[in-house]
Amino acid sequence: MNAEPGGTPRAVIVISSHVARGSVGNRAAVFALETLGYPVWAVPTVILPWHPGHGRATRIVPGAEQFSALMKDLETAPWLGEVAGVLSGYLGDAAQAEAVASLVAAVRARNPRALYVCDPVMGDLGGLYVPEALAAMLRDALIPIADIVTPNRYELEWIVGRKLDDLESTVSAARALGRPRMLITSAPSLVAGGTGNLLVTRSTTLLAEHGIVERPPNGLGDLTAAVFLARLLDGQADERALQSTTAAVFEILARTTKRGGDELQLETDAQSLSHPLAMVRLRHFTLPGGSMPA
Repeated sequence: MNAEPGGTPRAVIVISSHVARGSVGNRAAVFALETLGYPVWAVPTVILPWHPGHGRATRIVPGAEQFSALMKDLETAPWLGEVAGVLSGYLGDAAQAEAVASLVAAVRARNPRALYVCDPVMGDLGGLYVPEALAAMLRDALIPIADIVTPNRYELEWIVGRKLDDLESTVSAARALGRPRMLITSAPSLVAGGTGNLLVTRSTTLLAEHGIVERPPNGLGDLTAAVFLARLLDGQADERALQSTTAAVFEILARTTKRGGDELQLETDAQSLSHPLAMVRLRHFTLPGGSMPA
């Protein structure tokens, strides 16, 4: 339930895309957070019938003035003190970034302990799939104010402007951005045929690894950001939060793929969010500067 006066805030504002069919964007993040016991205020940045990866379809983006007005309403909502976190994902246009930054500031003014997670959804192996102006706003307006940033490796490459072919360069790039926590998905692995989630803080580097699943459905980044935020709001330490988040997402991915699903089947595997059984390997590095051991 939401926080009562004097209670602990538990609501999360999720700002991302909405699809009619599928488990991406808000559909993935809201389901995960609510399943884990967190009330959600869901704000759609774009409305689609399905993920664009399934084919071209109608795209509805709220007008900039309307979107800004809605976000201003949330800033002055009498229930803003309920909010423990904000998660932003896919944005419909560059102008939305300013409204997100303003809302984050308003939430922090009411609850200085609130966490802001920026999932800078902008591209993957094939390069940017959003306009460069939008990617630049994510880099310049939202990442600098985030407590937690969750890019995939290819998004981090664009943000820092160079290739990141190994763990050492990835850690160096993440730490150079100066955020309290950087969680890089699709990170290089130290084992053949593996991939991982790499968590870089100001003092520690953690890598949770598992095997690569070929042709995965979309939504893994959205799900990872939401589950990791829930773990931290639960009070879990970074190490446990990373391991349990990676295990949950990997388990849902593996089960969905085994069934031949073209979308993450969150409703079928909801128990995996709370009690994942999948095994992931966790490596803990504490060398100065986050460098990797030989």
